[in-house]
Amino acid sequence: MKLINIGFGNLVSLDKVVAVVAPDSAPVKRIVQEAKSNGMLIDATCGRKCKAVLVAEDNHVILSAISCEAIQNRSEESEEEKGE
Repeated sequence: MKLINIGFGNLVSLDKVVAVVAPDSAPVKRIVQEAKSNGMLIDATCGRKCKAVLVAEDNHVILSAISCEAIQNRSEESEEEKGE
């Protein structure tokens, strides 16, 4: 199980993440609202502005205060470390 830091010491299992998307579009905002109403939303922003939305295999939605690109870079770094 690979854990990735999504900001402020919060970790997510990279194996369970299906998508990392920007929170700006209307469909993503709808997904976040539905997850919130269903109790499936995890807010890991620590009060900061949401810059990325992670969708997990079990339909949990995770909000992160770091950008999609930063999450991608961190996931690539963890894969490189695994190869060494």
